[in-house]
Amino acid sequence: MTSTAPAVPASIPDAAQAQRRILRVLVASQVLSGAGLAAGVTVGALLAQDMLGSTSLAGLPSALFTAGSALAAITVGRISQARGRRPGLATGYLTGAIGSAGVIVSAVLDNPVLLFIALFVYGAGTATNLQARYAGADLAPAGHRARAVSTVLVATTFGGVAGPNLAAPAGTLAEHLGIPHLAGLFVISGAAYALAALVLTLWLRPDPLLLARTVAQAKEADAAANPASADATDTSEGRGGVVLGALVMILTQLVMVAIMTMTPVHMHDHGHSTAASGLVIGIHIGAMYLPSPLTGWLVDRYGHMKIAAASGITLLAAGLLAAGAPGDSVALLALALALLGLGWNFGLVSGTAIIADTVPLATRAKTQGLVDVSIALAGATGGITSGIMVAATSYPALALTGGALSLALLPAIAATAYRR
Repeated sequence: MTSTAPAVPASIPDAAQAQRRILRVLVASQVLSGAGLAAGVTVGALLAQDMLGSTSLAGLPSALFTAGSALAAITVGRISQARGRRPGLATGYLTGAIGSAGVIVSAVLDNPVLLFIALFVYGAGTATNLQARYAGADLAPAGHRARAVSTVLVATTFGGVAGPNLAAPAGTLAEHLGIPHLAGLFVISGAAYALAALVLTLWLRPDPLLLARTVAQAKEADAAANPASADATDTSEGRGGVVLGALVMILTQLVMVAIMTMTPVHMHDHGHSTAASGLVIGIHIGAMYLPSPLTGWLVDRYGHMKIAAASGITLLAAGLLAAGAPGDSVALLALALALLGLGWNFGLVSGTAIIADTVPLATRAKTQGLVDVSIALAGATGGITSGIMVAATSYPALALTGGALSLALLPAIAATAYRR
């Protein structure tokens, strides 16, 4: 005997059709925001090193904008929970644009205190860029959520790869405007974040989270009236799923940020140009996002656990290669950073899918925001300790430590799988 799926009133937009439109708008905003987030990664540490004349605090900018992203993750999550994804994401990107403007002013004034404050505010763009992945999954059916997440993530590639490679021409433009060369990318990031906010404000309609709630409520009401027509509900892994998903993303973020932050400084110390650093970081960001469609398919096809374990192994390989690469080899450093980005991608997509499958709609955005706070704090820890560790030891020691730490994922995944 077959059963009929719960009906959705005709007055409610079709979820599948709305999902296609929502993904298109999110992709457009992510292309822009990808260019925005690249500035802090590429030249943030170099700006601080130039102002302070010291490598030991070169990791502080990364720590600050990732700490700022922690606060922004809470704010964006709460706004999204109360009012929907559109106002939450748009507010986050606009805040990132304001932070970019602050960095430019600090560079003109050669004021490191203002630089650090502005980088903290700039971190809102990074947090919002990551929060957008959850919006892609709000209306996705079970079994396709990882692919929906990956569609949003891969769009960041285009802006993320282009952004760092605009470092040299952006610096030239900045000098013509009376702005220090290194601050040029922040001119691009400010405009990119502002445009991303505008795109979401104008075109992210219907709001995916609000529509998902409406559809769920309509199905629940229909199921209550017609019990025989109810669909089987999604299974939930409960609190343990949230903890595992968060742990996977926290460790991958910590390792990735620590090694990534000090790579441009390491290259600078070996005589490489800003353009060379931009190329390596561009390849890294491409590897962070470009494999997302394949990763999403792998997660939906083979499950969260296997891809999360692959994340730890790939990050270990990245750490070993970064540690062993000669300082004058751009090619090997680029390959190491590509593996670093790929390992992060495996962890982010698998961890996000675990969270999306676990958290109910009633508390989804708030919980996702809190999880991203933990991720941001892990990034801040990686950023600030990376500079201190390199100053005290060396870049290879940092890379080896990060690779070894990534292996902590494996026993956690094995323990969770055993409990099943």
